[in-house]
Amino acid sequence: MPDFATRRTVMVDTQVRPADVTKFPVIDAMLTIARERYVPAEKRELAYLGENIELGGGRVILDPRSFSKMLDTLNPKSDELVLDVGAALGYSSAVIARMAEAVVALEEDGGMAAEAEATLAQEGVDNVAVVHGPLTEGAPKHGPYDAMMVQGAVERLPDALTGQLREGGRIACLFMEGQLGVARIGYKRDGHLDWWRIFDAGAPVLPGFERPAEFVF
Repeated sequence: MPDFATRRTVMVDTQVRPADVTKFPVIDAMLTIARERYVPAEKRELAYLGENIELGGGRVILDPRSFSKMLDTLNPKSDELVLDVGAALGYSSAVIARMAEAVVALEEDGGMAAEAEATLAQEGVDNVAVVHGPLTEGAPKHGPYDAMMVQGAVERLPDALTGQLREGGRIACLFMEGQLGVARIGYKRDGHLDWWRIFDAGAPVLPGFERPAEFVF
């Protein structure tokens, strides 16, 4: 049997801490949540490598460095409700749930949503609600949200999603601009998002989050 607990510690010591991730709740969550349980069974050996884990259909589990740096900046609090957009098999939601009061894990792939729900239950993560629905529409029934995180890159953020963010709330996501990507955090002030750059990174653009093609005469 692979020693996943040791690999988890090595991941934090070599990928997370050196990336200037310093908040104890983030370190604690990433040391605690068994990442290998939330990846496809045939990819468990890849669970702790420093790269995105491909899920097919333009979907990935973000690499530990990118995920932890975004989470460190987002900094969910113990009394906050967080929307995790594109939760896939549930890893990101499980980590965020160690920090937040509750997490809504939004996933549009029915198979992944069902697997996430089952794994979260098996792992005893009882403050995550898995919602099956289009990522671009958010989960308005459960909002508004204190914080949001998008598990994949975007070229644009739909108004339906940002409209569910509470005034004073924040959202972390990765914007692709051509071949280059930059992670940003947006703070909602007076109904608008003010964006701040965090770091450079890359990931596939989530389906539905592409910039509309420009019409050319």
